[in-house]
Amino acid sequence: MVPIATAPPSRRSGAERLVRPMGAAVDALLGSRGCLFTFHRAAPPELWERLPNRNFYLDLDFLDELLGYLARTGWSVVTIEEALRRTARGRAGDRFVNFSVDDCYRDTFEAVIPLFRRHGVPVTLFVTTGIPDGTLPMCWAGLEDVLLNNDRVTADGETIAVPTAEAKRAAYDRIAADWDRDVPAQRYATFCAENGVDAEAMHWKHAMSWEMLDAVRDDPLVEIGGHTMSHARISSLSAAQAFDEIDGCRRRLRERLGVACHHFAFPYGRSGDCGPRDFDLVREAGFASGATTRKGLVRRGQDAYRLPRVTLGGSQRHLALAELHLTGMTGVAARVLGRV
Repeated sequence: MVPIATAPPSRRSGAERLVRPMGAAVDALLGSRGCLFTFHRAAPPELWERLPNRNFYLDLDFLDELLGYLARTGWSVVTIEEALRRTARGRAGDRFVNFSVDDCYRDTFEAVIPLFRRHGVPVTLFVTTGIPDGTLPMCWAGLEDVLLNNDRVTADGETIAVPTAEAKRAAYDRIAADWDRDVPAQRYATFCAENGVDAEAMHWKHAMSWEMLDAVRDDPLVEIGGHTMSHARISSLSAAQAFDEIDGCRRRLRERLGVACHHFAFPYGRSGDCGPRDFDLVREAGFASGATTRKGLVRRGQDAYRLPRVTLGGSQRHLALAELHLTGMTGVAARVLGRV
């Protein structure tokens, strides 16, 4: 068995002394509960510090530390399938978490899955099938890659100097916001032409391929679910279009991998991105659950088609914040502030 890297005892005990009393108090009050975490990409800390869109990535060292902390404090890491079973059972004192990776990029295969294997716990992949199919332009990954690896870029005819990590982050935010108000795929195609970028090669530099998915489809520590074909905002589509995105993803995964996918996650996933009509469409397509990104805990009686998930952003590299998620306090705060 490969040894699991853990934080040094002095660092670990200090962090845990700070956050565990809070968690223990909630354990006594709430009893059985589950917390579903989600994220998109992950990177080692030395790269994370330099990334133009670093909040889209989890620091791999922090993820390693969090998995170790959960094991030491009695949390079970489970699949969505097992989370639903435990929720229905509602056994006293049962505490469980799930980690799901949305979209599925190359680092999911190269870094995230190996880390979960080292800890001996499962991870759920919610796959946007346009990524391994090569039909979904990798606009944001491509923009970030060009900024990261150059000190000067061209956007809409304007030459932009980006010599520092701070300048790269500022340029990413400005260009991405501009593209998002337009048609990102078209703007990205122009950007690639202006900067001499091979968009096809850039896609496969960042995408998780069907061959990679095929290599993990039978792994008992990897659960595969659906995340639409084109990462569409489901609420913005007609009922027929939305069903095609949901059901088409399920059918494509079965066709390409030969596995039945039982669970679905909505792109974006907040209250404006999916609603009652869309939850019904997921059920109609034959999925057993639908996951959102509305913060909260999973407890007995939870509607399987409105599962709450807590998004872990790159800047959230503290066990104290993770414990707030596990207690449900961040979910309460989100509802009070209207961030649902």
